[in-house]
Amino acid sequence: MKILILGSGGREHALAWKIKQSPLCSQLFVAPGNAGTHEIATNVAIGVNDFTAITDFVLKEAIELVVVGPEEPLVRGIRNIFEEREDLKHVLIVGPGKEGAQLEGSKDFSKQFMQRHNIPTARYQTFTPEQLEEGLEYIDKQELPIVLKADGLAAGKGVIIAQSYKEAHETLTDMLAHQKFGDASSRVVIEQYLTGIELSVFVLTDGKDYKILPEAKDYKRIGEGDTGLNTGGMGAVSPVPFVDREFMQKIDERIIWPTIEGLYKENISYVGFIFFGLINVDGEPYVIEYNARMGDPETEVVIPRIQSDLVELLVATANGTLSEKRIQFVPRIATTVMLVSGGYPGDYEKGKVISDTGKVENVLVFHAGTKLTSDNRVVTDGGRVMALTAYGADIRQALAKSNQAAERIQWEGKYYRKDIGLDLLKISK
Repeated sequence: MKILILGSGGREHALAWKIKQSPLCSQLFVAPGNAGTHEIATNVAIGVNDFTAITDFVLKEAIELVVVGPEEPLVRGIRNIFEEREDLKHVLIVGPGKEGAQLEGSKDFSKQFMQRHNIPTARYQTFTPEQLEEGLEYIDKQELPIVLKADGLAAGKGVIIAQSYKEAHETLTDMLAHQKFGDASSRVVIEQYLTGIELSVFVLTDGKDYKILPEAKDYKRIGEGDTGLNTGGMGAVSPVPFVDREFMQKIDERIIWPTIEGLYKENISYVGFIFFGLINVDGEPYVIEYNARMGDPETEVVIPRIQSDLVELLVATANGTLSEKRIQFVPRIATTVMLVSGGYPGDYEKGKVISDTGKVENVLVFHAGTKLTSDNRVVTDGGRVMALTAYGADIRQALAKSNQAAERIQWEGKYYRKDIGLDLLKISK
């Protein structure tokens, strides 16, 4: 079948790499793609939110399956357009409609949803600009630190962990009164800070049944030892050592199943991936957030650990027959190390020539922020540039391969963390 992936990051390159291996895939397109997807698929110069150009392309090329990578087109309702148009209804699409995507698109919606279905999460309250004074008073009654979240999509920057009441007051005022994140902060969720170890769990669901994918732990801070500014992710590990059968059973029974059942009970049709951002608090799982798609860089370790034919699973998800499928995993550890531009997550330069990618061995190279120049050179085109994924018998072995590759690939200002996953070695199951 002819397949179109929407997106341009490491997540989409990893999905393309796996989809390309399926005998069911006859032709693969990625819109807009990057220099890495160019090597295995046909890149199409269409933005992920250009719905007119996307639907025209789908009809022109007789695309049979569309896989939506990033969150914004989902929140904007790309699935709804396919379902509403007679000439597009036959196209299979993996990704929820606008209503289901609210799990990610609105922090307030997702917290209310969890509350309605008794899904464990931190206590919270939501405030609007008209309720600024009430919000400031609410802050003063909470324990430090305090989490403030812009309700809408804010390109991964809408969550602030305030360490003082002064910082919390200033942040809430900036968000509500000064529209720090635009419309995304027209409402702000103030949330209890939970202490524990974070992890990511993913499922594929056709709205009735679901398959749990390999779990992962990602690393958000720019500096080693989890220091410095938050980023979009500096690396990831899968599986997570403390996620044993008992803990996963708690996640399934208390979080995953109530979420799927809750969507069904509320008549919210949900077809696609659900990302559960979780935290392990003294052996008990709590939901920090939902995403309506796969995470990045977690996709770069999760997808390589799926042994089954991904296209078979995606088609079954899209046509409602997921219960008939089995999913098998590669029984090895996977680590990914993200190479980033100098200065990231602050100001950084693009267009740096990348060299020596052909010299790396025993590693999957997933491009994120790269592009191909007119003279066929691969250059940097974002803050997070490449994810280097390796398998191993344990975390140390896999990480050594990822780090060796990270050392070999070169461009001016390259930076990466060398300690991805090492904290997990101190944790027993």
